Amino acid sequence: MSKIDIQKFHNAKGEFKRQDSSFRSVIGKDPKFPVEPDRYHLYVSYACPWANRTLIARKLKGLEDYLDYSVVHWHMDSKGWRFPSNDDPCEGATPDKLYGYKRLSELYYRANPNYEGRFTVPVLWDKKQHTIVNNESSEIIRIFNTAFNELLEKDGKHEQAKLDLYPESLQAQIDQTNDWIYNNINNGVYKAGFAGKQEVYEEEVKKVFAHLDKVEDELSNDGQEFIVGDQLTEADIRLFVTIIRFDPVYVQHFKCNIGMIRFDYPNIHKWLRRLYWNYPELKDTVHFDHIKFHYTKSHPQINPLGITPVGPLPNILPL
Repeated sequence: MSKIDIQKFHNAKGEFKRQDSSFRSVIGKDPKFPVEPDRYHLYVSYACPWANRTLIARKLKGLEDYLDYSVVHWHMDSKGWRFPSNDDPCEGATPDKLYGYKRLSELYYRANPNYEGRFTVPVLWDKKQHTIVNNESSEIIRIFNTAFNELLEKDGKHEQAKLDLYPESLQAQIDQTNDWIYNNINNGVYKAGFAGKQEVYEEEVKKVFAHLDKVEDELSNDGQEFIVGDQLTEADIRLFVTIIRFDPVYVQHFKCNIGMIRFDYPNIHKWLRRLYWNYPELKDTVHFDHIKFHYTKSHPQINPLGITPVGPLPNILPL
């Protein structure tokens, strides 16, 4: 079975460079994509932290009745993500619920026959025009935060309509926090794990832990339960999807092993467990088998035999 080649993501210095997302429309703002119930569909991987963001926002905002989703197989090969089949089953994954496609790439080519980029998740899809609305997770969670509020109010979902993951009073602080967390933690673990040279790895892994130290310090204030302000925001969601994967995967697979969240970062550990155990909208989107199998069996340059470590046990500790 072919597997993804991470070397093609390196620059000449051996640094990992992430491709920018290609589809960037916004439901409700772009006239091509009006707000309508059951018009849009989400494509995700349970393994992928970027897709995990969108599943959390969808559940927190109560959008289950407005857009369904399809889940790809946890394994990614040289052709990208695929859907499960009878001879290639995957517990928790689903067929492509719209077209019965075998691969996510078919969806991208339907949207743009001349598409030349990577076939990434998440994908927010328009079922009427048969095209991709957006494949940038940071933008999809903001679409979910506001686009369907009128529908939610109309349907009596007042609490979900009022929930604001990007409140105006905190936007500047959220944007600033998102920037350094993305560059040094969310994407930082990938820059360390996919580094093509020793010196690049050492530089990037030190950045990861320097910024985990920064988060730890900011959560040390008495009563500080959230990353920004005194409420759950997108800043929490964006960090959560990385930290929930940190001990089970990134410590060993991406060699981010200077420390572990559960042993070395008590404030982050408490924050993580509080979100996981107190918010079913977050907990229910986390599928540890998909997470651990995907990373350890899809990157032959990192783990040639595809053996998945059993630990840590448990994947997350009780509150």
